[in-house]
Amino acid sequence: MNAMQRQAVLYMDGPCLVLAGAGSGKTRVITQKIAYLIRECAYQARHIVALTFTNKAAREMNERIRALVEPRLLRGLTVSTFHSLGLRILREECALVGLKPSFSLLDANDALAIIQELLATTDKARLRAVQQEISLWKNALIEPEQAEKLAMTPSQIEAAHVYRSYAATLVAYQSVDFDDLIRLPALLLEQHPPARERWQRRVLYLLVDEYQDTNQCQYRLLQHLVGERAMFTAVGDDDQAIYAWRGATVENLAKLTEDYPSLKLIKLEQNYRSVQRILHAANNVIAHNPVVFGKKLWSDLGAGEAIQVLPMDDEQSEAEGVAIRLSAERFERQAQWRDFAVLYRGNHQAKVFEQALRNLRIPYTISGGQSFFDKAEVRDILAYLRVVANAEDDPAFIRAITTPRRGVGQSTLAVLGQFAAERQLSLFAATQYIGSTQLLAERQLEPLLTFAHFIERLQQRADRVSSDHPDYDSAASELLDELLRAIEYERYLYEMFDERPAQVRWEHVLELVTWLRRKADEEQLSLNELVQRVALITMLERNEEEDPDAVKLSTLHASKGLEYPHVFLVGVEEGLLPHIGRDDEDIDPEKEEEIRIQRIQEERRLMYVGITRAQRSLRLTWCKKRRRARENLVRERSRFIDEMALEDRRTQALPQDPSLSPKQRLDMLKNLLKKPSAQ
Repeated sequence: MNAMQRQAVLYMDGPCLVLAGAGSGKTRVITQKIAYLIRECAYQARHIVALTFTNKAAREMNERIRALVEPRLLRGLTVSTFHSLGLRILREECALVGLKPSFSLLDANDALAIIQELLATTDKARLRAVQQEISLWKNALIEPEQAEKLAMTPSQIEAAHVYRSYAATLVAYQSVDFDDLIRLPALLLEQHPPARERWQRRVLYLLVDEYQDTNQCQYRLLQHLVGERAMFTAVGDDDQAIYAWRGATVENLAKLTEDYPSLKLIKLEQNYRSVQRILHAANNVIAHNPVVFGKKLWSDLGAGEAIQVLPMDDEQSEAEGVAIRLSAERFERQAQWRDFAVLYRGNHQAKVFEQALRNLRIPYTISGGQSFFDKAEVRDILAYLRVVANAEDDPAFIRAITTPRRGVGQSTLAVLGQFAAERQLSLFAATQYIGSTQLLAERQLEPLLTFAHFIERLQQRADRVSSDHPDYDSAASELLDELLRAIEYERYLYEMFDERPAQVRWEHVLELVTWLRRKADEEQLSLNELVQRVALITMLERNEEEDPDAVKLSTLHASKGLEYPHVFLVGVEEGLLPHIGRDDEDIDPEKEEEIRIQRIQEERRLMYVGITRAQRSLRLTWCKKRRRARENLVRERSRFIDEMALEDRRTQALPQDPSLSPKQRLDMLKNLLKKPSAQ
């Protein structure tokens, strides 16, 4: 460790904020500090909690700690995401927030379905806008009544009306959404002193990674966990705060200094990732933002090669130019495909790059692809498990009863839903009573009751396992086997799809079942705990498989925390990076200028994140014109390029003849590559 890293690890006199620049070894500080707490400070591992934002980061930390401390001393150590800890608190304290132990955890799709039902619209943009607004209110600990008073714009007013009904629906379903995993524990510890004291006795030292990404709700939870003792180390970087759109607030860094006057501030400025030219450009850009704490990255990895700025005619030229340079550079540098990344501001930019890479047979992976747990067939099977674990889970009930089809149509469900709403019952509970009414014909009622009896049988099977000596693995196996046999899901897939797609989907189901059995066995989870764990993973874990030898296509947001030897940062134009927002956006006129300034500052931090992903080389591209709808718009290069203050102002472009077709231009570029290198 360098001197500043060592100081951060050894400091034990109170609260500590480690301001860790990009690539400065922040994970090393956290893992070494945990080792120091256990080996030198006599802390028991079960009293130490380290929090981060992704399962991948938590896994990496766990692996590093295991290499530093012998396993017997690590028993009970908590290294997890914020949301995993929140779920654990809710599991143990569910009665205090009015939940049954078998509460359901709704993912974003289920939550959106509830909002769609309340709004009675299929306008996806409108639905997501309402969902986002509700999420921001929850993250700021704003209740529906407050939201109605605070709402200013038409879209906020609409969202506030939906928020009240949405919250009531979650209570009725005995369900929580992703935001509730932090909000409810924060409120619980605030309002129940015995529970707060109980958790403070358990968490004697807290470490927080990526602290700049915390929202108001997470900050409140942290305060309640550390109490007046305030024994914690927060590690963060104000220059990489890029998640304001989902409620994160960079002001949490400044608030620490106000709420904890004795806070020790330690800056990590030595970068172990990038050459000096890249860091110089990053420092120059971020210097245009207001200074919160002030720091300057430096490196002893040498000056490195000049950063290139490549103007392109249009997005087709840009994609082809980047693809051909990738191919050439891989050959010249004797590098692997995985050494290269193409980073962009928005997902919509990816398509043309995918096409260009495919044309040159360059392998690539793309961030934000469909998660395994988002696949329809996986969600179908999980819906059954969810309704077995919590019969109040209406979204799961609807999915399970309609997939595969079993004679229950929309008209039957509409009558059942109305009946359930009038009597304030779940849909499952309503099946027990609707038979005594004349609301459904016999042919409608029979398949409904058959399904309800089937779920009851599975619930009895799940409950039969003794809590004293549970054989979790065999219980899960038997339940899953019976479920798949009974619903004949494999036959359903082959009836619905051609042979190859059906086979692929069935393999996904078998993969899920294998994974569930292993999880139940390894972690000794009951069915209910297993279902809650899966729901959390679907929200936190997105395509985190092993790294293949392929070029990485990624948004700037998704690239945070990653690094690549060679980076192409594309579309560096005004209106795209920085992305200013649309003219038709619903913004309070009084705050318009303030919001515009804040957006530019956040976009500048995003540019800083993009620059600091590069280790050895960085190329920037921008287009002179870009197609939008059916017209070509003239573009200007981004202000951020000028702010980089590159010492080599000469720009380089690939040969572009407007008279050539894209295919002819690509063939010409390929021929150029075949010429012997002039070295």
